[in-house]
Amino acid sequence: MNRKIIPDLIKGKRPTGEGRVCELPEDSTAHKAAQQMGRCHVAAIAITNEDGKLIGIVTERDLTRRVMGEGLDPRKTKLSEIMSRNLLTLNPEDDAIDAVKLMAENHCRHLPVVDGKGRIVAMMSIRHLYQATQQDMEDDMSEYRAFVFDSGYSIRH
Repeated sequence: MNRKIIPDLIKGKRPTGEGRVCELPEDSTAHKAAQQMGRCHVAAIAITNEDGKLIGIVTERDLTRRVMGEGLDPRKTKLSEIMSRNLLTLNPEDDAIDAVKLMAENHCRHLPVVDGKGRIVAMMSIRHLYQATQQDMEDDMSEYRAFVFDSGYSIRH
């Protein structure tokens, strides 16, 4: 299998919204991040510096635990205070199976895809990758069935 599914997801061969990137600067607030996530229909937002390079990520879980759970004011809490740093990332040519393994090994649900200049080009979620790999496996099974059953071979007793 090991087809390059991530490039397809990035290039738009995906259902609407999958891999979509919403980003904010690190001096934005948690409140602004929650609003942006709602508008973009995503569960994670990329935090970028003034050069457009990825420097962190904030997820719905971060907002729940690090802001609301700690009793912080979302209108005053800066994303730089709550964002995850030292991120695991994918590059645009990575394989989806490897991405799923990376997520499982590191207990994460979102992986940013960055280009060679450190700029984010997509945000892959475990749901997007699962759907892509599931479809890929179904396609492979169809090919195997066709090969086995439509090849003209017969079994004699």
